Amino acid sequence: MNGKRVSAKRPETQDREQYHLEVKEGEVAETVIIPGDPQRVDRISSEWDDFKKVAEHRQFVTHTGTFKGAPISACSTGIGGPGTAIVIEELANVGARNFIRVGSTATLKEDIEIGDLIISTGGVRLDGTSKQYVRPEYPASASYEVILALVEAADSLGVNYHLGISASTDSFYLGQSRPGYGGYTQSFSDTLIQDMQKANVVNFEMEAATLFTLGNIFGFRTGAVCAVYANRVRDEFEVKGESDVIKCGNEAVKILHDMDKEKEDKGKKYWMPSLR
Repeated sequence: MNGKRVSAKRPETQDREQYHLEVKEGEVAETVIIPGDPQRVDRISSEWDDFKKVAEHRQFVTHTGTFKGAPISACSTGIGGPGTAIVIEELANVGARNFIRVGSTATLKEDIEIGDLIISTGGVRLDGTSKQYVRPEYPASASYEVILALVEAADSLGVNYHLGISASTDSFYLGQSRPGYGGYTQSFSDTLIQDMQKANVVNFEMEAATLFTLGNIFGFRTGAVCAVYANRVRDEFEVKGESDVIKCGNEAVKILHDMDKEKEDKGKKYWMPSLR
């Protein structure tokens, strides 16, 4: 971290280096994959044509390169909404406009297998971060173009995938109906899974609702795809599907890049199947 910050309101240097991420303008692509795990950034960029490490500070690791000719970056958020909001704000300050979360999740559907992928269409805002930006009635919805890109990517890879609404929480334990230390629980936590199932919620995770809410407020395109590590109905847990979810995220960036080119060629603002 070098240089004097502009102000307490704008903690960036004169050349716009961001306070937390330590990235500058020109160092990130317009489309960024945002995993939670910093180590996952290395696994994501290892599949690219080329890349360089742009910055590493605290929990935030940023790589930039190309994938199948498409400009791409990856930046870790750490766990939860607060880090996710910081990443979106600071990446947007230096030119990012599209954000795709690639992570892991727990499903609430008995028939979804460990290792399957879940593409989120929207988020139940059980987080606290999104409520710092807008009233809780405001919807957390993914961008349709990113959803389409993720669906095409998953389908082209031949992996099992599902679409649905995710519930984003700030707590891995009570917030996802797991007992806390010493078996501690509360009545709201005891019934949470059943309540979400009745509302046809597909999975628990911890970042999508913040991502979608900020994306809609600021006019960014957002999406999320997660590998299923846990099935809460069958009480199963296994780390499986990370390679598939990484490949899906990378392919989606290329597909979104191609969709944008098709819109540009036809003079359209929004992508539609007839453009192809």
